[in-house]
Amino acid sequence: MNFKNAKIKILDLDLKGCLYLNNLSQSQRISLFFKIISRLGDGPFWYAMLIVVWYIQGIDYTLQILYVILAGSLGTAIYKFLKHKTVRPRPYQVHQVIILGERPLDHFSFPSGHTLHAVMATIVLGYILPLLLVVMLPFTILVALSRMVLGLHYPTDVMVGAIIGATVASAIIMVAPYLGLIL
Repeated sequence: MNFKNAKIKILDLDLKGCLYLNNLSQSQRISLFFKIISRLGDGPFWYAMLIVVWYIQGIDYTLQILYVILAGSLGTAIYKFLKHKTVRPRPYQVHQVIILGERPLDHFSFPSGHTLHAVMATIVLGYILPLLLVVMLPFTILVALSRMVLGLHYPTDVMVGAIIGATVASAIIMVAPYLGLIL
């Protein structure tokens, strides 16, 4: 299979995955559930997790929490750069059969910033306080699914967002000790 055929196959699978998951939004209950998840993934859930870490770990972890917030800013810079370089339209903009379930925060699809931040926060905060993984892992999976169910992203947008989020989180965990931070 040559590169062009492989690319066409990937795009076809991407669309099929998007259509399959977006079809779930035809149920009002499912659509509402994923809208709520998506909105919580905009920040409120993650701010709550930061507060929980700060409350449980104490004032000594204030600097680490600020470092995590700065890392979130790095993740934002990376995904905004990629979005403006790739300018991939969102699924609902290209395919009329895709139902838009929630207004997007920005114009382009690739990569998923929600997924990037969810994975990054889950890994870093889970490293600091593993007990939170019981809540954060399922929520992160739901955030990733919400992006496709709501017609905002293709599966590859979500996968690449997750990879970038995991990479940023791993870098934070590895670099923190050299900056005098104990995560």
